[in-house]
Amino acid sequence: MWFAKSQEDVIKELNVNPAIGLTTDEAKARLEKYGENKLKGKPKESLVSLFFAQLQNMLIYVLLGAAVITIVIGEYVDSIIILLVVVLNAVIGVIQEHKAEKAIEALQQMTTPKSLVRRDQEVKEIKSEEIVPGDIIIIDAGRLIPADIRLIESANLQIEESALTGESVPAEKNAADVHEDSNIPIGDKSNMAFMSTLATYGRGEGIVVATAMETEMGKIAKILDEDIDDMTPLQKRLDELGKMLGFLVIGICVLIFAIALFQKRDLFEMFLTAISLAVATIPEGLSAIVAIVLALGVTRMSRINAIVKRLPAVETLGSVNIICSDKTGTLTQNKMTVVKLYTIGNLKDIPAEGTGFDVGQDAQELMKSFVLCSDATYENGQSTGDPTEVALVVLGDKYNLTRGTLHSEYKRVSEKPFDSDRKLMSTLNEEETGYRVHTKGAIDNILKISKNALVNGEVVPLTEEMKKRYLKIADEMSDAALRVLGAAYKDTNGIIDPEEMEKNLIVLGIAGMIDPPRLEVKDSIRDAKRAGITPVMITGDHKNTALAIAKDLGIATSMEQSITGAEIDELSDEEFSQGIKNYRVFARVSPEHKVKIVKAYKAQGNIVSMTGDGVNDAPSLKNADIGIAMGITGTDVSKGASDMILTDDNFTTIVRAVEEGRNIYSNIKKSVIFLLSCNLGEFIAVFISVLFFWPVPLLPTQILWINLITDTLPAIALGVDPGDKDVMKKKPRDPKEGFFSGDARFRAMLGGTLIGILTLVAFAFGLNEYGYSLGSSNIPENALTYARTMAFVVLAASQLFYSLTMRNSTKSIFQVGLFSNLYIIGAIIVGLILQIGVISIPFLAKAFKVQMLSLADWGLVIAFALVPLVVNEIIKLFMRIKEQRQIN
Repeated sequence: MWFAKSQEDVIKELNVNPAIGLTTDEAKARLEKYGENKLKGKPKESLVSLFFAQLQNMLIYVLLGAAVITIVIGEYVDSIIILLVVVLNAVIGVIQEHKAEKAIEALQQMTTPKSLVRRDQEVKEIKSEEIVPGDIIIIDAGRLIPADIRLIESANLQIEESALTGESVPAEKNAADVHEDSNIPIGDKSNMAFMSTLATYGRGEGIVVATAMETEMGKIAKILDEDIDDMTPLQKRLDELGKMLGFLVIGICVLIFAIALFQKRDLFEMFLTAISLAVATIPEGLSAIVAIVLALGVTRMSRINAIVKRLPAVETLGSVNIICSDKTGTLTQNKMTVVKLYTIGNLKDIPAEGTGFDVGQDAQELMKSFVLCSDATYENGQSTGDPTEVALVVLGDKYNLTRGTLHSEYKRVSEKPFDSDRKLMSTLNEEETGYRVHTKGAIDNILKISKNALVNGEVVPLTEEMKKRYLKIADEMSDAALRVLGAAYKDTNGIIDPEEMEKNLIVLGIAGMIDPPRLEVKDSIRDAKRAGITPVMITGDHKNTALAIAKDLGIATSMEQSITGAEIDELSDEEFSQGIKNYRVFARVSPEHKVKIVKAYKAQGNIVSMTGDGVNDAPSLKNADIGIAMGITGTDVSKGASDMILTDDNFTTIVRAVEEGRNIYSNIKKSVIFLLSCNLGEFIAVFISVLFFWPVPLLPTQILWINLITDTLPAIALGVDPGDKDVMKKKPRDPKEGFFSGDARFRAMLGGTLIGILTLVAFAFGLNEYGYSLGSSNIPENALTYARTMAFVVLAASQLFYSLTMRNSTKSIFQVGLFSNLYIIGAIIVGLILQIGVISIPFLAKAFKVQMLSLADWGLVIAFALVPLVVNEIIKLFMRIKEQRQIN
């Protein structure tokens, strides 16, 4: 609460004489007490810990359990295959996440290496790490602030705090101010200077009141250091699926042993059968396939300028329904721009491109005064100085009144610097026949010191009516959230004293400027709304300015949809959480408020994305479901805390990334349902055999081959399906929605049942070829081998063909385009070739206990295998006819 204390109280409390500063001994003692002035972070995770972190989900536990069991029963090949799948999944995750946690390092790099301090009555330059509370810091233009400081002296001091507050205009500082309101936002603490902000104008002195992790920047570092272990919607779904499968496997084993005891069958044989059923139930390749599909999605997204740092973030994008965006630099261009110019009787809109109108004499004189009364520079697209002055210089450049030409032709000989009391700045420049005073600043103050006005090139007396017109236009500009500056001049015969400059001036006019919205953002926001996504603005800027931009972009429509940080503090967490749906603009907020806003949205069941580029955005980026940093204007801190980085800083890329995320989830869902349909088919075939005392149609090794090899290729191909072109016309997916929502459960059960029954039919046919039936006893090994080969190949081929119908839940394979996904055609061909290879190559056939099939057998196999595909396509046809009738 240093901002609420007077300079004298601060000096007394920190026990220092500002004229002398700390002694060397005292500084050393305080350094031991408070520690070095640098930000601390938690130890970085090693590659080993990252690797083991990838293994912490239920599906992996089930796989590891299956691997242990296969080792126990001596099926070492199966064990090795399962363990390879687990390792592959973990390695893919580690590769993507290895460089994710760099936020604290970037914060450390931002601190200034050297600072000016007064110690032992001398001004010294020391390392910023050696600064301690009580040090007297000397501030001048261009210096980074090394710690949090209570100002004790200030002369026209302005500090650029956009990285901390989000405001694009430097904050004016006044050491004499005392703020009694404990809830005052950081941006309004005019008697304070904060670590890692930049002094842009004037000078000052201050006492260090906080260093390292106790600074405002340190608070951000602490928030970034908190562990946030919220699982993404996909991780939750897979975890639930893993638990379901885990309990299912245990239930199956118990059931099998119960059946074995009831039927008085050999317990070890039934144990092996239970293993077959467990292997049939678990989609061993699912975890790796999901990781591969996400990794391929990451590659595709990098082509649309979105770099994803965490694999699950790709899918989370698809369910985002709230996009919280920082204003400065994200929705706006982060550069002040003059958009209106007024001279008596002439209000002009300045276009973003080109000049737009002929410059009259009055407007030309107005711009000339603005440029000559500015210290900013602008050349070849590069600028230095105060953003407001840069905007004025850029305006002059646009109308061929370049700073370089004007300043060389009309040399400055004297000036009266800006100060926050007068809110004016004046310069005295040479003219052809004498000298001219150019004054800029607050229009109401200019009108008080003016006697005349320039109207149509002539100097006329300044009437009360004219003053009202100037003030009316200025108020209209202010209501539109424009920053308003006026200009005036007067001619003199010789060089005059600065105290005489601001008297009896001639008013020229006023300019209105704003940090304008990015040109492409409006369309992106419209697209986002159409897709059921609510865009929200979060900023440290003033309420009126934020609301004006929000209205312009289509984010908000009324003042009731905006709230300030101070107003948020007056609400309890529950009240704020309940009422947050009514707001679209959050203004004058601190980093803590941003985190509170994100958490309130999440508490209401929303999937929240936060975009930003400043240091102040980092904690909320980390807390959001998806943190999106800007690649060009973004700080290293925001990039380190984010899940995704936009390489083009384009809001439009977010909408495209959301579309990609939706399609990726849809594709993962197709892959999951496909794999579970296949596993259900395997389970049905084995379980019915056990139930009716029939021989088991499939061996564990054969099931594992199909699960890991045959199923995997079409599952990955479904994962890279081109996607639905109408996906952005739908509402965001409910994050609580499981894989089996809608008709997915029916499709999975239908496909699985058909595949399982046809596998048994093929097995029965194979036995029948040797004169045996399913209920026969003492079936010879060669008959079983032939029958199992038929079942094995039918199971594999039916699953391969069934993948075609999984591409769309209602459209036929021809409507989707049979060859629109060549990967799936390739997967089917390769799968069939592998299946032919495994029954034809002797050592493989021996390992899998299968044999060669005749051409006639293959014809029968293909006929059986096509049945699930054909049945599903007929069902989809009836669904389309039903939908068409409902429309008509």
